[in-house]
Amino acid sequence: MKLQDTLSNSEQELDISKKVRIYLCGVTVYDESHVGHARTIIVFDVLRKYLEKKGIELEFIQNFTDVDDKIISRAQTEGTTAEEISTKYIENYFKDFDGLNVKRATNYPKATEHIDDIIKFIEKLIEKQIAYTTKNGVYFSVSKFPEYGKLSKKKIDELQSGARIEIDEAKKDPLDFAVWKFSDIKPIWDSPWGKGRPGWHIECSAMSIKYLGENFEIHGGGRDLIFPHHENEIAQSESCTGSPFAKIWVHVGMVTINGEKMSKSLENIKSIKHVLKNWGPNIIRLFCLSGHYSKPIDYSEDLLKENLTKWRQAETCYYELIHASSENHEEINPIVKKASTEFDNALEDDFNTHLALSAFFQLVREGNRLAADEKLGKEDAQIIKIELQRMLEILGLSIPEMTENEKQEIDNLIENREQFRKEKQFEEADKIRDKLNKMNVELIDHKVNTIWMKKENIKAEN
Repeated sequence: MKLQDTLSNSEQELDISKKVRIYLCGVTVYDESHVGHARTIIVFDVLRKYLEKKGIELEFIQNFTDVDDKIISRAQTEGTTAEEISTKYIENYFKDFDGLNVKRATNYPKATEHIDDIIKFIEKLIEKQIAYTTKNGVYFSVSKFPEYGKLSKKKIDELQSGARIEIDEAKKDPLDFAVWKFSDIKPIWDSPWGKGRPGWHIECSAMSIKYLGENFEIHGGGRDLIFPHHENEIAQSESCTGSPFAKIWVHVGMVTINGEKMSKSLENIKSIKHVLKNWGPNIIRLFCLSGHYSKPIDYSEDLLKENLTKWRQAETCYYELIHASSENHEEINPIVKKASTEFDNALEDDFNTHLALSAFFQLVREGNRLAADEKLGKEDAQIIKIELQRMLEILGLSIPEMTENEKQEIDNLIENREQFRKEKQFEEADKIRDKLNKMNVELIDHKVNTIWMKKENIKAEN
């Protein structure tokens, strides 16, 4: 597998001969998660599921930033504690992402649970004279890391003249950034330098190295984290350990609305709770995977409707496959093999989910074509279904399983309807169809029989 590496600005081969270790920068828990967060996490969820499906051992770490100025500000506004704010939004995070069918990470370290690790990390930087203490806190000295800017491709002299840097006259250089902030506003911790809390960037350096080692395979996040967050992570991590940090840096493009970044400050966010309620997990996942991960994607109801139309085709195919009962036989293996190969090749060539989805829907269309032509045999259907199920699992898409009792109830209703139609009691037959519609069951009439499919209930469609 090749992935676009932001650091080298080229495609890099992912070494899958041993365990793959991934660190993904998670959310700062002071508000609800939105579709912008969902896209990054869904992209990495599919990457992880694909590698695991290939039998590759994998460790996936995703942190929570649970101490931050924004959390403290929110707590003060609501008259509560930072801990209560972060606890509330971590709980909401899991509800949202469980609802989106995202597999839980190996571990979700929190900054507040790793203060000792962070302090030890800062102590090493001070010992090496790469960090220094001022009246306001402890700062990383950017000038001591000559490669600063190598991730974002920013030059130090340009940053010094052009960047908006937090003003602090105690700093030796305007670019120097805080690794420990002195404070008397809770939450605070004791440190060798004074009471305070860690800076944002140092948290991820300390936690990623603790769980994955000094040099792991993939470090990821949204493109908005390249500078300054990931740039600063590289600087302090490589200064501390004296060795290269992550091998491949994978950054996911922003979700925009009318071309503007989706963000809380612009008040244009679509919360996961909102989109899940209206569109369900499958449509949101299809939307997030519909473009190349590295490029921005614009949120629109039209694009969601397009994905809903495609998903209805996938549902139809799935139910055609499970209801197939004829002995017809087509040479299906080459068609399935072609779709499977194209799907895997797309993901292994810089994780092109757009092309992978094309292969998935091509297989869906073939299944529906065979069914419409009355050529879908039971054995062929099983071959298609196995591959379709594999793709669904990797993409994190889900057609809900039904209990035997539910299936039997629907079969009985359809049998009764057929009997009423034979007896020309069309009003009674229509009543059963109406009842089935209320159950989100749609009938598909074939020449020799009628089959049924249970559609996902999409609120936005109603």
